[in-house]
Amino acid sequence: MPNSKEYKLLNTIESPADLKKLEISQLPQLCEELRSFIIDVLSSNPGHLASSLGTVEITVALHYVYNLPYDRIVWDVGHQAYSHKILTGRRERFCTNRKFKGLAPFPSPAESEYDSFVSGHASNSISAALGMAVADRLNGNSKRKIVAFIGDGALTGGLAFEGLNNMSSSPNDTMIVLNDNEMAIDPVVGGLSHYLTQITTSRYYNKLRYKGYLLLRKMGLMKNAGRMVAFNNSVKSLLVRQHNIFESLNIRYFGPVDGHDVVELVRILNAIKDFGGPKVLHIKTVKGKGFLQAENAPTIWHAPGLFDENTGQRKTTDTVHQPPLYQDVFGNTLVELAEKNDKIVGVTPAMPTGCSMNILGNRYPDRMFDVGIAEGHAVTFSAGMAKEGLLPFCNIYSTFAQRAYDNIIHDVAIQKLNMVICLDRAGIVGNDGVTHHGLFDIAALRCIPNLTLASPFDEKELRNMLFTAQLPEKGTFVIRYPRGRSEHEDWRCEFQEIPVGKGVCVKNGDDLAVLSFGPIGNRALEAITETEKTSGKTIALYNMRFAKPLDEELLCEVARKFEKIVTIEDGMLAGGFGSAVSEFFEDNHLENKIKRLGVPDHFVEHGSVSELYQTVGLDKTSLCNLFEDMCRS
Repeated sequence: MPNSKEYKLLNTIESPADLKKLEISQLPQLCEELRSFIIDVLSSNPGHLASSLGTVEITVALHYVYNLPYDRIVWDVGHQAYSHKILTGRRERFCTNRKFKGLAPFPSPAESEYDSFVSGHASNSISAALGMAVADRLNGNSKRKIVAFIGDGALTGGLAFEGLNNMSSSPNDTMIVLNDNEMAIDPVVGGLSHYLTQITTSRYYNKLRYKGYLLLRKMGLMKNAGRMVAFNNSVKSLLVRQHNIFESLNIRYFGPVDGHDVVELVRILNAIKDFGGPKVLHIKTVKGKGFLQAENAPTIWHAPGLFDENTGQRKTTDTVHQPPLYQDVFGNTLVELAEKNDKIVGVTPAMPTGCSMNILGNRYPDRMFDVGIAEGHAVTFSAGMAKEGLLPFCNIYSTFAQRAYDNIIHDVAIQKLNMVICLDRAGIVGNDGVTHHGLFDIAALRCIPNLTLASPFDEKELRNMLFTAQLPEKGTFVIRYPRGRSEHEDWRCEFQEIPVGKGVCVKNGDDLAVLSFGPIGNRALEAITETEKTSGKTIALYNMRFAKPLDEELLCEVARKFEKIVTIEDGMLAGGFGSAVSEFFEDNHLENKIKRLGVPDHFVEHGSVSELYQTVGLDKTSLCNLFEDMCRS
């Protein structure tokens, strides 16, 4: 833990009730200590740094003004909620954040009564907060206050707009705090960002309107909604200001205000929190506030890993002699393909750096499209381009592609469109935990007609799958691959077409057959090699490469040779690759003994990949024990 002497105020805060005991004049000092504490802890225990540094003051203000946990704050995404965790009784355990069996990486009701809703995927806060507010009204609980805390990046998501639209038509008193730092992980793009910038420049209007409202309320002239609307309309008519999107939806708008002036934030929240009807408080913040390196490079410092808190030097490991990241193999290969195929375009929902689509954007800026946090739109937008003859590569993290499921079925597969969907971060991803593991894509997608579902054994096979997918008439081609480094440093190879639906034998054997899908086959190969040394048995490994269509010819060949077969995948057991193999054997009356390995029927927590593999029986030791038992039985 950081030195307790450095945090005289912070160390007195075990709950928001303790925070309320402070004088308002002490809050700036508390914010300084809180920001320093976050930097101190995250320098040695990596996490989401820049986002949480930008929300220190507004978090302190919210906890000072509202009555938590009775009142509710619904955090959008949760990258920005570290201050919230620290102020709600988790300061001493904050050093365990994102560690196995430690604090969860995002707000979780299972962890604390102060966490009102699960926060991992963007854009859900407004809908959830509105649901809570309506439930309170129906339950006769009119005193509880509900706050949705959403960033301008998350506001680009379609669900946020659906919530705003419904909020204007359902009676509620919900408060939306819009944290505007012009950033998600990468800079926010699109018309909304431009619109918020325009609002920011209208400070005279907002200041005049807000001060006028406070004056008239003090005079007792603002006790009903009709007078407030009339006042707003009068100010608008006087200044002839552009329309405000929130006010057009009958959601009262306040701001923009300085999101780093904690005293002023407390004053404003106290002034407007009891005002009836839905409302938006628009605050302007700086992502990475208080740590110069993070302010200057917020994308890099979104989750920087280990760093020296005094010098700001990141403690990156030597990657000169390490294999590349899978996403970098994707990004560089896509550029190579795009150089030869001018129909190729790239689409990503707000993750150009994370998925390495920025490499294509740097080379061909007019052929790469960042559509904001809008996965469903990313797929259908790609489908529209595919319908007119382009070849989109739509890259979405597996966990976020869940939100585009209908678009994949309705807008892509039914029309048999030629496009490539790349699912980055597939499988167990590690410390980001339950909301971020990409475990459901195999089971979700393999039942969809007109779709190919592939996963490479290594980075060279990824290159060849990307090459194959962009060849003529390949239809809808889905490629899933994991987070992290590939298997070999020498990843560049001459492109070769992979026959769709065909697997290969990686290693021959006589006593047991292992069928793998994806890079987890390398883990199986290590366990096979170890098992053979101790058991005297030989084990065959088949890299199936495709979960849809299956290589039925190869499966029949394996069934004829082996009595015992193991399937292994980095995904859910229910309905996954192993299920597909079992179904094929059952349908063809093949009575081989099959053992399926994958993730059992529960959500996987956070921790390192190696720790989590142990919990689901996919670690090397568990595989060796299983292989040896099956060879001997």
